[in-house]
Amino acid sequence: MSILQWAYSPWGQHVPIHIAWDLIYVCAVGGLLFLIVHAIYVRFFAHAEEFEGAPAPAIAARVPDRVHRHSLAARLFHWIMAASMLTLLVTAFLPKVGVEFGWVTYHWIAGVVLTVSIIYHIIHASFYLDFWSIWPDKADIQDAQRRLNRFFGKPASPPRRFAKYPLENKMYHGVIVLTGLAVICTGVFMMFRVRTAIFPRNPYLFGDMTWGLIYVLHGLAGVGLIALIMVHIYFAVRPEKFVITKSMIFGSMPKEYYLSHHDPDRWVVRGDSSRGASAAD
Repeated sequence: MSILQWAYSPWGQHVPIHIAWDLIYVCAVGGLLFLIVHAIYVRFFAHAEEFEGAPAPAIAARVPDRVHRHSLAARLFHWIMAASMLTLLVTAFLPKVGVEFGWVTYHWIAGVVLTVSIIYHIIHASFYLDFWSIWPDKADIQDAQRRLNRFFGKPASPPRRFAKYPLENKMYHGVIVLTGLAVICTGVFMMFRVRTAIFPRNPYLFGDMTWGLIYVLHGLAGVGLIALIMVHIYFAVRPEKFVITKSMIFGSMPKEYYLSHHDPDRWVVRGDSSRGASAAD
């Protein structure tokens, strides 16, 4: 089965025009299999988390009862982005599985909202937050190696507690950044193919081959987001991760969870006992 749809241009050129829509089911089933395998692993095979050492009592005493994790601006961005991305997926793929409706206008409006929210987030993260807190560092790689060695029964020290974001969050963030940027960049160009209130329609902006490649990249990134969002929602509702999900709603997490999972030297917090303020918000 070809993963692309092909056609001949008026000049006889064999060009790609889109992905094969069966990839929708491939990504959905792949995402579902990941959820099932992970759930079985956690239920029957995973060991309790072990970390190196423990925070000194003097450090623990300075941690507020509620540790501030996400600002209101960051939370609003997250939920606006989530709503626009889900709208994009629904309007893009429901017509391809037989649910017919006038989806084009809803799709490009949701795309504009997503694009604006991402631009805002880039500026916000670059100038108002700790930009590097979401990217892997040397300690993450060292601790990942420790976990891998212990998984295979090799002698290794327990890993250190996490910084603000565990390595798996950072890796997911990197993948979603690449996929999201691919969707946004190609989507902006594709808006020239339809009538919108933003760009004048110009289907001759690119040649047939270039347009075909743009549609293919947009489609591949789009179906990839199906699996990525399934995984994201799955981890968000898992009981052991739900405290993190609640922090994306209410902005903070309990002191006890912070001390048991995070390293105060890698994620420094400060504040009073009622509301902590993170140094790396």
